[in-house]
Amino acid sequence: MTWWIYALASAGFAAMTAILAKVGVEGVPSTLATALRTVVVLAFAWTIALARGEGAALPTLGRRTLLFLALSGVATGLSWLAYFRALQLAPASRVAPIDKLSLALTLVLAWGLLGEPLSWKLVVGVGLMVCGALLTLG
Repeated sequence: MTWWIYALASAGFAAMTAILAKVGVEGVPSTLATALRTVVVLAFAWTIALARGEGAALPTLGRRTLLFLALSGVATGLSWLAYFRALQLAPASRVAPIDKLSLALTLVLAWGLLGEPLSWKLVVGVGLMVCGALLTLG
């Protein structure tokens, strides 16, 4: 499959995540809800990785790879903690668009830190998405 099919699947699952989490976080401390979700994600991811035989690659991973994956995990955890708390405080229809402002931040970081190119179409498209997210605030 091509990358965009996975990207569309990611968007669909992210939408389901927002709705399921909004219902699931009711009456539960947001940190506990995040911890429970993390256990499920952990078990799910390890089951798939091991079933696909990818565990054999573990000894070949370098320190840099492990460091950046660990830092990515910390960033994910912080993102999830903030997301679940936001869902407790506001409607999912308001939280999800603001959460998607990560698109604009990713674009800036990918350009500034990774040297990924920017096109006018990309900048205008992301700008419109940012405007749309900000319109949800009003």
